[in-house]
Amino acid sequence: MDRIDLHILRELQNDGRLSNQELAQRVGLSPSPCLRRVRQLEQDGVIQGYRAIIDPAAVGRGFEVLVSVEVRRDRETVEAFEEALQDVPDVIEAYRLFGSPGCLLRIAVADLAAYERLWIERLTTLAGVTEVNSQIIMKRIKEPKGMPVEVRGA
Repeated sequence: MDRIDLHILRELQNDGRLSNQELAQRVGLSPSPCLRRVRQLEQDGVIQGYRAIIDPAAVGRGFEVLVSVEVRRDRETVEAFEEALQDVPDVIEAYRLFGSPGCLLRIAVADLAAYERLWIERLTTLAGVTEVNSQIIMKRIKEPKGMPVEVRGA
């Protein structure tokens, strides 16, 4: 990737709805080469997709919790746990970690009662779970803005 590709990535992270014409202008290319570069970045898997950022409260999921989960550490159990997480829509992010805790989840639900139901009915019943610890998010201090992309010389 060269400086122009990095500039394209930075611009698209800031506004994924830019027209090719506007993007080309911002990165100093004509539209055809700009579009070719974007398509190549998509084909190479550098650009993995485009999506809308939604206000959680607007869709009834304004109560967010970070949950650390300990799972028995044998391959079969870990794989079963990770597969089962795919069927829990309230889990909006999940990470397997080195050390302890073994897994960190970000959960978005309507309220405390909804989280309690999820905790009792789903989280504690997942394969191999030995411990579940919850941290309720008080305030989001920094919103995810995408991956930092440094454009040298720009």
